[in-house]
Amino acid sequence: MHLPRSPRRRTAAWAAAALTAAAVLTGPAPAFAQPAADAGPVTAKVDSAVLDTVEHGKESTFFVVLKPRADLSAAEGRRTHADKAKSAFTALREKAESSQAPLQAFLDRKRVGYQSYWIANALKVTGDEKLVTALAERSDVKSIRKERTYLLDTIEQNPVTDAAADADPAAAEWGVKDIKADQVWSHYDDRGEGIVIANVDSGVQYDHPALVGNYRGNLGDGTFSHDYNWYDPTGQCTGGVPCDNNGHGTHTMGTMVGAGGVGVAPGAKWIAAKGCESRSCSDSSLLAAGQWILAPTDHNGQNPKPEMAPDIVNNSWGGGDTTFYQDIVEAWNAAGIFEAFAAGNDGDGTTCSTAHAPGAQAPSYGVGAYDVNGRIADFSGFGPSLVDGSAKPNISAPGVNVRSTWPGNTYKALNGTSMATPHVAGAAALLWSAAPSLIGKIDETRAILNDGAVDVDDTHCGGTADMNNVWGEGKLDILASVDAAPRSAATVTGTVTDRATGRPVSGATVKAQAGTAKRSVTTAADGTYKLNLTAGTYTLAVSGYGYASATEDGFIVTTGEKVTKNLALDAVPAHAVSGTVLDVTGKPLKGATVRFTDAPLAAVTSDSDGAFRFPSVAEGSFSLTATPAAPVLCNGVLTTTVAVDGDETVRAALPNRTDAAGNSCAPATYNWVSGRTKVALSGDENVRTVPLPFPVTFYGVKYTDASVTTNGLVNFLEPRLGDYANTALPGATKPNGIVAAFWDDLTVDAKASVKTATNGTAGARTFAIVWENVAFASDTSQRVTFEALFDEATGAITLQYQSIGTASPETGAKATIGIENQAGTDALQYSFNESVLTDKSAVRISSKATS
Repeated sequence: MHLPRSPRRRTAAWAAAALTAAAVLTGPAPAFAQPAADAGPVTAKVDSAVLDTVEHGKESTFFVVLKPRADLSAAEGRRTHADKAKSAFTALREKAESSQAPLQAFLDRKRVGYQSYWIANALKVTGDEKLVTALAERSDVKSIRKERTYLLDTIEQNPVTDAAADADPAAAEWGVKDIKADQVWSHYDDRGEGIVIANVDSGVQYDHPALVGNYRGNLGDGTFSHDYNWYDPTGQCTGGVPCDNNGHGTHTMGTMVGAGGVGVAPGAKWIAAKGCESRSCSDSSLLAAGQWILAPTDHNGQNPKPEMAPDIVNNSWGGGDTTFYQDIVEAWNAAGIFEAFAAGNDGDGTTCSTAHAPGAQAPSYGVGAYDVNGRIADFSGFGPSLVDGSAKPNISAPGVNVRSTWPGNTYKALNGTSMATPHVAGAAALLWSAAPSLIGKIDETRAILNDGAVDVDDTHCGGTADMNNVWGEGKLDILASVDAAPRSAATVTGTVTDRATGRPVSGATVKAQAGTAKRSVTTAADGTYKLNLTAGTYTLAVSGYGYASATEDGFIVTTGEKVTKNLALDAVPAHAVSGTVLDVTGKPLKGATVRFTDAPLAAVTSDSDGAFRFPSVAEGSFSLTATPAAPVLCNGVLTTTVAVDGDETVRAALPNRTDAAGNSCAPATYNWVSGRTKVALSGDENVRTVPLPFPVTFYGVKYTDASVTTNGLVNFLEPRLGDYANTALPGATKPNGIVAAFWDDLTVDAKASVKTATNGTAGARTFAIVWENVAFASDTSQRVTFEALFDEATGAITLQYQSIGTASPETGAKATIGIENQAGTDALQYSFNESVLTDKSAVRISSKATS
């Protein structure tokens, strides 16, 4: 129970919230599949950590969790994994949009920024005691909980020699053998083909020799497409390319799908979401990663495609007894995504109830760890769960001295339930590949894994020999589970060859579809493939770069049948594809990277005339992208389809760059507006709030006043001092909700001023905020004059630069130019610390509705 530490008077709602704070930390959250909750009491449960922060006059970052929950029963009733994921995504997003609208309007009126999450129906907010009190009084708010971080679930590296740890594996690792995965390979010729696995972890070295071959983004011949295959909400990796700044994620991925004997299911494909900044994982990143797992997006975080969701997701992280992540587990399960969670490393070999959430939550499939001698690891977390009293772990797997892939093309041996959990995820891939009728059926899959496990009789923490709180259902035995599975699958194998030469075609995609059910695999280097299909009538389609696609309807397979189906493809001619990259003004653009995202061709770079050329591109229809080099300014990324049936010439005109909200930017005609009314703003660090002559809509919120700072900022949320150190946009730290006209450490001295002016008639007015002759704090001999214009009719914001000069920092070498939303999660940044500004220039930022 939280008791106030000061005698300040509190509202009844605040007192009630304080008294119920502990409940949000220990009580189970309702499943997402339940009907929307009734309004209930008008006070929410408030995390004591939030109270402890705000009662001392400080701000806290917290999540406001709403009561309404999406009904996911329709998703659970869908037949295929893709249909389940689409249905769950639609239900979750629609419920979040409708139920969050009143709360968002309330926060907008309070000038509080927020980040919305649909998978947990929650908003991330930063605020003070007054805001927490107001939120706790709302009938639609279920709880208010502190932003937390969780540790990646690993203990110290096992003391093996460096040479042994780093050596390339020559045979199956002990854990792979112990769960009998290698016997599934040999008995069933099953290595997880046709299944996609993901992890939420610290990232993955995607080009590790043991992982690069089955990365879903690998197009062959050394080219990659990371759209829908990689996501980094932490911002730790650069250029949209997968990375791992810890090693943990690369290790767990290797245990799932690594080649050379380290991986349980080396035939499965993998994708990844970096939900952990490095050694720890924040709620914000985990929620964003959880959403992406259910509905992967492109590299901009846009255009979600739930049909590309993975089949299985591994989570080797955790800590504490929070119930927050349960919403994501429920959503994944409804979408037909099998999840595995580490039970935690806080055990001591004896004490009970040492497993932690999310692996200790009832809806999660928690995994304990044992060693090569079959003894439970002394660190492995035991049940029963402190969260909800459920029996945990669910199952146990090898987790001591587990060698797997490591960044730098090496290998390491580690201990932890982190190392045990990917054995289970990989085993699920073997099971689903062998018995595709189980794909998306979570309860049935768990039951078969449980039944196949080897019982271990240790009931000192409760339970039975069959299921206890030390081992769960026992030691994972995937051979027994596959043996017991409803193997209604027909096995289709064959080789894809070039019809004219007979040579094998590697990297070709073989797809089988019956209704909405789809399975696909990629041919190996020798052109071979294998598909496990349930009985039915399929359409077979095979495609590969450099060949004409081929389709065969009416391909019938029966239960248990073994079919050989060799396929031949006809090679197609190749032609030159050339063109010119143009910037948003129509001028040739040098240094742009041009590539085909779905063809194994090396990227090319546009020359000084904007020209590029691919000398040989096979006939077909391909997606071409042109990406500008830094500074990108207002140049967006062009994506266009090129149909190649002869020599082609492409006019690659780049679009205007946009942010997620649809705001776009473009160079504009310079038309200076002089300031008339002086703002009482002076000094090195100062701010004043000015009234706006008409409402200004900024990221969907209307404002009637704004704060202007000496440092070239317009802040719509709050007057704020001390923001002299500019940052890149977007950024979670304040200031947020800003227009950065020229954000630098500036001073308004006796030679400078800040003025405003309103021109035009009602409905067509322009409001100007003008910084005249302001000096740099580091050198007052250098000065700049610039302004921000707000257009009443169109909602556009124009940034103009009258007197810039040619020296740094006058040209923007230490400044930020652009706009950022109220939560610091979306922005349209024109430049950051780049010398790109010139005298008498202008940039226009248009909203989606008026651009």
